[in-house]
Amino acid sequence: MDPLLLITIAVVAIAILLFTVIKLKWPAFISLLFVAVLTALAGGIAIQDVVPLMIEGMGGTLGSVALLVGLGAMLGGIIEKTGGAEIIARRAAEVLGEKRLEAALLTSAGLIAIPIFFDVAFIILVPIIFAFAKAAGHRSPVALGMPVAVFMVFIHNTVPPHPGVVGSTTLLGEDLMGLVTIMGIALAIPMGVLVYVLGKRITSRVFELSPAMQEKYAAAGAASLDYSTGRGAADSEGSPTGAGSTGGADGPAHAQRRPPAGLVVAVILLPILMIASGTVGTLLAAEGSTAANVLAFVGAPGFALLVATLGAMYLLGIMYGWGRQQVSEVMDAALGPAAIVILVTGAGGVFAKVLTETGVGDAVSGLLLDAGVPILLLAFLVALAFKVAQGSGTVATLSAAGIVQGTVLAGDYSPVQVALIILAIGLGSVSLSHINDSGFWIATKFLGLSVADGLRTWSVMTTILGFTSMAILGVVWLIV
Repeated sequence: MDPLLLITIAVVAIAILLFTVIKLKWPAFISLLFVAVLTALAGGIAIQDVVPLMIEGMGGTLGSVALLVGLGAMLGGIIEKTGGAEIIARRAAEVLGEKRLEAALLTSAGLIAIPIFFDVAFIILVPIIFAFAKAAGHRSPVALGMPVAVFMVFIHNTVPPHPGVVGSTTLLGEDLMGLVTIMGIALAIPMGVLVYVLGKRITSRVFELSPAMQEKYAAAGAASLDYSTGRGAADSEGSPTGAGSTGGADGPAHAQRRPPAGLVVAVILLPILMIASGTVGTLLAAEGSTAANVLAFVGAPGFALLVATLGAMYLLGIMYGWGRQQVSEVMDAALGPAAIVILVTGAGGVFAKVLTETGVGDAVSGLLLDAGVPILLLAFLVALAFKVAQGSGTVATLSAAGIVQGTVLAGDYSPVQVALIILAIGLGSVSLSHINDSGFWIATKFLGLSVADGLRTWSVMTTILGFTSMAILGVVWLIV
């Protein structure tokens, strides 16, 4: 088919996708499937082959996505309900001291954001943010809360097992999940330092909070580093912060013992260390050897998350007063929100498959490459365009991966280069976040900010982190 016609099909398909999501308010799952059908028919796919192609695209994507996102949601669920977020934050504050509460909270947030979805993770941290802000002498929780929110959403978009980056990795190089995880975490470390510095500058002014949030902040108690009494992070003037200060929000009332911070951190780091050992070990061991096969098995992200989830059930739950039935209910409940994300990701896989089979993706990426746009920048810009237009990072990530998939798979790119392309897509989906992004509303609503102040803080910081990270990826690309 004529490349110009394929590009026209791509433009129309994207316009319809944006119209159905933004104007008609269709669920992303329905919109992606609907546009995939139209694109397949317009792209010359025989009518009898459209549905089988959709099933193939859905199945090919869901294999890894359902496994990793499902296990990641369950791991995050048990950490959340056993009060792991508060435990880590309190311990970090104790180690770093009252003068470094901002750094303690940001460090804790980075760990918590790895296994727990952004919206849940940030909401359960809000009471802790309030208590720490009071202890640090801030007149507004924005100084602590906004850097935390931005850093957590950055991790959500660049580090597996979160859905967008898992979906794009599945489409562009499924066997690179471990490498993407390691590189994503490595990138997050300097970004944590950057957001800490940015936060001090951008949130230095006094923000006017909404009346409801002013009332909540006024009623919050200041965090105390005296843990000898076994109380929560708030002093006697306020209630203990964080969900689950008596064993978890849904935990047993008698479960007064709580897991130590070191154990919670160990559970979070366990799958990361397993994945890292597998990724590095297979590079060192002889290909096809027993050692290489064992390391590949141990370091497989799905197996690593399974081990960590099983460990969390016992080490964080049952050992500290949770009944087996209660642990099971918490794990099952975590799959509800994850199921929606998994289905949307699968629908994105269908759209990506159609773009590849019809040649639409190749035509679009080929046009831009011929215009002199490097593949790394192309991946970033396509994701950025989708993100700015419709707000969903997952949709932006999967749509961008579908457009560049054919070019990436056909190109002679090394595993590190493909991983960089995947991360570039993730960075595009976090940059220029504004009022059509649910993350924007979560951060601003729970911190009591106006839309204008949200744009001055959240939007500016996400964009700086995204573009700075992209510059870092560009330098690495030149090296490798």
